[in-house]
Amino acid sequence: MAKPHHHLVFICNPAIGNLVPAVEFAVRLVHQDPRFLATFLALDIPGRPLVNAYTQSRFAASPSQNIQFIAIPSAHPPSPALFHSHIAYLSLYFESYKPHVKQAIIDLQNPQNSARVVGVFVDMFTTAFIDVANDLQIPSYLFFASPATFLSLMVQLPEMDRDRVESLIRDSDAEFALPSFAHSLTSSLLPSTVLKTRDGLFWYAHHGRRYGETNGVVINSFAELEPHALSSLGEIPPVYAVGPLLDLGGPAQWQPSRATHQSVLKWLDGQPERSVVLLSFGSMGSLDKAQIREIAFGLERARFRFVWVVRQPPKSQLEHPDDYSDLDDVLPDGFVTRTAGLGLVCGWVPQVSILSHGAIGGFVSHCGWNSILESLWFGVPIATWPVYAEQQMNAFEMVKELELAVELRLDYREGSKLVTAEELETALRRLMDGGDEVRARVKRMGEKCRTVLLENGSSYTALNSLIEKLTAQIL
Repeated sequence: MAKPHHHLVFICNPAIGNLVPAVEFAVRLVHQDPRFLATFLALDIPGRPLVNAYTQSRFAASPSQNIQFIAIPSAHPPSPALFHSHIAYLSLYFESYKPHVKQAIIDLQNPQNSARVVGVFVDMFTTAFIDVANDLQIPSYLFFASPATFLSLMVQLPEMDRDRVESLIRDSDAEFALPSFAHSLTSSLLPSTVLKTRDGLFWYAHHGRRYGETNGVVINSFAELEPHALSSLGEIPPVYAVGPLLDLGGPAQWQPSRATHQSVLKWLDGQPERSVVLLSFGSMGSLDKAQIREIAFGLERARFRFVWVVRQPPKSQLEHPDDYSDLDDVLPDGFVTRTAGLGLVCGWVPQVSILSHGAIGGFVSHCGWNSILESLWFGVPIATWPVYAEQQMNAFEMVKELELAVELRLDYREGSKLVTAEELETALRRLMDGGDEVRARVKRMGEKCRTVLLENGSSYTALNSLIEKLTAQIL
C-alpha cells in the first residue's frame, strides 16, 4: 500500500458518544481513500475510564488503518468556581488547550513527514480549535455526531431573538418552530443546559455561530433517515451526511467488564427470539434510587424478559457514571429473587453486541443518537426515555416526525416527575406486544442503513464528495 499523502487532524470532546463515531468516520474515510492519514489529538479529562479504555484499544489496533492517536499534554483546568454548566466548563477547558494543539499540528507539519495536513476536524463543542486551523492556514471542518434536527437548533440559536429565547426558557409549554422539524416543538424539549443556565445558552449559541466558519459539516446521519431536516440546512457550509457511523465490533474488545458481557450473552442465548427488552441509558446516563425502584416494580408488573443496565450517578460534575459495587443497595428488597430467570440486572455492557442478539425485541433507550442508529441498524424498536443533552429532541423526532419509536416520555430529564411503574408497564406492552407498525418501519429503515453505505448509496456518494473537496483544495 502506498504511503498516505493527505493528513487529517481530529480534535474531539473526550466523551464516548462524540469520539466513537468520529473514529468510525475516519476509519471509513481512510478505507475509501488510502491516500489519507488520520491523527486524533487526544485531550484528557480525568474521571472517564471508558474513554481511556477506548483510546488505548484503538491505539493498539490502528497502525494498519492509517489512524493514529497522539496524547496532548494536560492543560490547566478552569477553576471549579467557573462551573456554571457542563458545556461552559468544557468550552473554557478546550480554550486552554489551544497552544498545545497548535504545537502538535506544527509538529505534524514537519517537512520530514510525507503527508501534508489538509484538514482539521473539530466537533460540536471543540470549535475553539478553528482558531488554530486559521492560524496555520489549514481548512477546518465540523464533525457533528448528533442528528440534523439538533444541528439546526445549534445554527438557529445565534439568530433567535433574545427575548424570544428568554420566553421559551420561562414557559416550558411555549411552542416554537425549527426549519428541521415539520411539527412545532415545545420548550420542554430543549437541552437542560439551555433551559437552566444563561451560561449554557451562551455557549450553545457561541458554538453554533462558529459552525458557519468551517469549510463543511460532516454529520452522522443519512438522507433516507432525515430528508426534511437535512434539506432544511442549506449549503453554507456544505453538509455531508455520511452515516450511519457505528462501531459494530469494537466495544466488546475495549469494554472493562468482559465477564459480565459474556454472562449476559450466554443468558440471552437461552431466551426465545425477540422476547427480551433491553433497558439502557447510555455512557453518561444514570437515574436516582427512587426512579430505579419504579423501574424495578414496572418490570415485575410487565413480566417481560429483560436486560437492565443500572449505573450510579457520577461522583463529580465532569466524571461519567460508574457501575454500582453492590446493586442490592439500590434495588427493592427481593427483586433479584422474584425476577430470577426472567431478567438480568448488570453494569455497563457493550450495547451493540446486546442489540444484535436475536433474543432482543425492544429497547428502552435514553435516545442518544448513537443508540438510535444502532437500534435502527439491528431493527430493534425503541421506547423513548430521554435523560440529557439533546435527547428530548431526538425522542420527539423519532416518535412524532419519523414514527420510528414508541412514546414512553419525550421530555424526561433530571428533576422530572418520576416515570411510574404503571407508565413503564404500559409502554413495554406497546413496545413488545402492540408495536407491529413501528417494528415494520424500523426494519425497513434498518435495511436502508446498509444500502446507503454501498457504492452509489447516498452516504457513500456524500463521502466521495467530501474526499473530492479535501483533495481539490491542495492541487
